[in-house]
Amino acid sequence: MSWTIRQEREGDEAAIRALVGDAFEDHAHSSGIEPEIIERLRQDRTPMLSLVAVLDDAVVGHIAFSPVTISDGTQGWYGLGPLSVAPARQRGGIGIALCEAGFDRLRADGAAGCVVLGDPGYYGRFGFEHDSTLAYPGVPQHLFQRLIFAGNPPAGEVTYAPAFG
Repeated sequence: MSWTIRQEREGDEAAIRALVGDAFEDHAHSSGIEPEIIERLRQDRTPMLSLVAVLDDAVVGHIAFSPVTISDGTQGWYGLGPLSVAPARQRGGIGIALCEAGFDRLRADGAAGCVVLGDPGYYGRFGFEHDSTLAYPGVPQHLFQRLIFAGNPPAGEVTYAPAFG
C-alpha cells in the first residue's frame, strides 16, 4: 500500500479541509483553526506550496508552505504548516514524505530556508533547530525552529501571512 505525493489540484479543497480538521481534532496544542488557515491562505491568494498525499484516490496527507517576513529583511523564507495526516495513517511515513517533498521543491525554487512551530523531536530529524536570534512572539520559543537551505541564518522577528491571524 503506497501513496503518491502531488501538488494540490482544484477540487481537492473539501478533502483537504476535512483531513486537516480530523488530523488536529484531538491535538493538545491545536485551537481548531488549522482548516481555516488553509482556506484563508487561498482566499487571500497568498503564494502557497500545497502538497497532498493520495492513496486510492483519497487525500490522506497535506502540507502547506507560505512565505514569511523576517524583520532583518532576509528574503526567501517560508513557514511550514499546517502538516496533516489522516489519523488512521499517522506514523506510517506520510508526514515525513510530505516534508521531504516540500523541502525539495522549496530548494529547487531557490528558497533560503523554512521555519516551523512544532515538536522539536519530530522536526529535528529534518535538521530544524531552535535559534535564539530568530523569534516568533507569543509561543514557547523552544518550539519555534528553522532550517537553512542556503545563505546565512536570519535574525529577528518572524511574521507569518495574515491568514494565520
